[in-house]
Amino acid sequence: MMLRGGCQRVGARLRGLRRGPRGPADGARRGVVSCIDPSMGLSEEQKEFQKVAFNFAAREMAPHMAEWDQKELFPVDTMRKAAQLGFGGVYVQTDVGGAGLSRLDTSVIFEALATGCTSTTAYMSIHNMCVWIIDRFGSEEQRHRLCPPLCAMEKFASYCLTEPGSGSDAASLMTSAVRQHDHYILNGSKAFISGGGEADIYVVMCRTGGPGPRGISCVVVEKGTPGLSFGKKEKKVGWNSQPTRAVIFEDCAVPVANRIGDEGQGFLIAMKGLNGGRINVASCSLGAAHASIVLARDYLKVRKQFGEPLANSQYLQFQLAEMAARLVASRLMIRTAATALQEEREDAIVLCSMAKLFATDECFAICNQALQMHGGYGYLKDYAVQQYVRDSRVHQILEGSNEVMRMLISRSLLQE
Repeated sequence: MMLRGGCQRVGARLRGLRRGPRGPADGARRGVVSCIDPSMGLSEEQKEFQKVAFNFAAREMAPHMAEWDQKELFPVDTMRKAAQLGFGGVYVQTDVGGAGLSRLDTSVIFEALATGCTSTTAYMSIHNMCVWIIDRFGSEEQRHRLCPPLCAMEKFASYCLTEPGSGSDAASLMTSAVRQHDHYILNGSKAFISGGGEADIYVVMCRTGGPGPRGISCVVVEKGTPGLSFGKKEKKVGWNSQPTRAVIFEDCAVPVANRIGDEGQGFLIAMKGLNGGRINVASCSLGAAHASIVLARDYLKVRKQFGEPLANSQYLQFQLAEMAARLVASRLMIRTAATALQEEREDAIVLCSMAKLFATDECFAICNQALQMHGGYGYLKDYAVQQYVRDSRVHQILEGSNEVMRMLISRSLLQE
């Protein structure tokens, strides 16, 4: 089985992955009872995509997850291996090197990959969102120039919307882009940029017009452009396998030819990107929660207190059951929203908001409860569960905070 769209050359690699030894992620998936099996309801083709992603997570990500976190390593080589399987442009069109898969396929893949390393998978999801923006809104010249190396992850991309003074209120962003002949001169800064300083392509929302969303445009700024610089590498609670820095523009001259879409279209582009981004990051939360449930289940079976395994405690049995129910509910919400987004339904935006709100809250709670079940051991970095907790916590904040998700949902209800 091969991912669609130019990935036929990797068939032998996919077969090799399936033959390989089980790693933590793969073993976890195969050992899980059917009630939380993530392959339930999927087509045979989707199950094959999922199997490839689980095997890659087990062999190439899970064994290195702790090291990437503790040493704050950006695993470029591993991500390029993932790109050879089609994971660098999962929902990008095939004529520019993408896999051409659906939003549901993408969710399935990111959930599986996140069992191996949630932080790395989350960066890959942001990269995918950037490539999709160029593919969806860029000119043919831009698509064919920029997308192929991004899909191959020969180059990496970062999404630049948030600023020090505009987070949830994205339409108030201040980074200016003043047109001078055939260039825009950018001044301002972006905050909390995943991949900042390491990425090669920056998809930047900037102000070319007046106040509000209609004055915002989208431009691509390439690394090495004079006037582009970066802040210090942020020290974070989680997401340590991807660097986060401020991105700074000081009289940064960017060709008008690098504008994506029309002037004034930037806010629309940003929001359409985030609709998919919310599904993606929620899917990463699913992977973290799935892995945490498996870790907790296995720990309860082997850890003894008061002369018997913790698994014999009805209280902990009930807690494990609730965790499983919340995981499956989250997965169903995400997959429903992904299908709505793929079909471009009217309710897609609010369903994506609901899925992101519910799944990131519930999946973090699942990871946190799994840590609690480990007792003191769960707080040690020798045990993987604490990393899933740290890496999934930020998902409640980014791609639109969960407070903003509540605003979008309630606004939709009240406008009926």
